[in-house]
Amino acid sequence: MLKNITFSAEENLIRRARERAAGERTTLNDEFRCWLEKYVEHPETAEAFAELMDHFEYAQPGRLFRRDEMNER
Repeated sequence: MLKNITFSAEENLIRRARERAAGERTTLNDEFRCWLEKYVEHPETAEAFAELMDHFEYAQPGRLFRRDEMNER
């Protein structure tokens, strides 16, 4: 069952979002529903990020990198 809700945003932002959705052959409502599902299923909190970083703590580069090395692509 779908329930209507109301949000407020700048008119220009809404117009641009609708144009992008139309260009992607979807609607702003569909995009919002997708975002809402992801938001509920995958909470992006500082605590979750800290846990993720703890999980990968074993990965150490072994040295410090220079700025130009970090910006190489």
